[in-house]
Amino acid sequence: MADKVFLVIGGGAGIGGHAAARFAGGGYHAVLVRRSDEEGLQRLVGQIEDAGGKASGTLLDAAADGTIEELVERTERDIGPIDTVLYNLGAQIGNRRLADTPHRTFELGWRLGCYGLFRLAHAVTPHMVERGNGTILVTSATAAVRGNSGQHSHAAAMGGRRMLCQTLNAEFAPQGVHVSHIVVDGSVDAPDTLGKLLGDRFEAYKAAKGEDGVIDPAALAETYWHLAHQPRNCWTHELDVRPFTDVPWWNDNPDPQISK
Repeated sequence: MADKVFLVIGGGAGIGGHAAARFAGGGYHAVLVRRSDEEGLQRLVGQIEDAGGKASGTLLDAAADGTIEELVERTERDIGPIDTVLYNLGAQIGNRRLADTPHRTFELGWRLGCYGLFRLAHAVTPHMVERGNGTILVTSATAAVRGNSGQHSHAAAMGGRRMLCQTLNAEFAPQGVHVSHIVVDGSVDAPDTLGKLLGDRFEAYKAAKGEDGVIDPAALAETYWHLAHQPRNCWTHELDVRPFTDVPWWNDNPDPQISK
């Protein structure tokens, strides 16, 4: 049995995979979970093990009822106590007009963006409260704080995710569980998400943005590590990250008279 487990739901080659590698490098057993691509999953597990860490992986449909709950219980029973969990599932379906957003698509966004986190919290917080400690990290997006045209499903799901993090923090912080909501306000060098969305344009997009224009998931993993190891007298419950070349979500129309 491992002394402590880092569980990442949404363990692709971007944020999730790099976070798993960082925590495994710090002595955790990393459990990576993703919906599909067994080959890619095992490649990430192998890379962590080759670097001297401990890891395992499993495929899982997080939108299906009961799957997250069974995953948490199986991990606690067979691998070790979940010290830190990262909910890293996206719910982006691209820009769609309301008329082009079917009911089932909107519901799927909610299931992945909000309901899955609710189910995860239901399953993992009893274990963390019993031990008196634990961390729930939640990757989020600009849509959690700003609803743009064409983002009906995504903004509703991410807005709900943000508010759920606040209510979870209000209930569980006094019981020793750290809940942190991370607004990723920018593009991430993630081949399994942005890469698939852009397809053949991915490399050209990154080149156009420049070295400092796309978030490095390995650098972001260091931020996640820091959040999970903050002292209780200095917990961060929400933060946002972006490349310094991007304009923040709360200031997207800067005064053109002000020079950089």
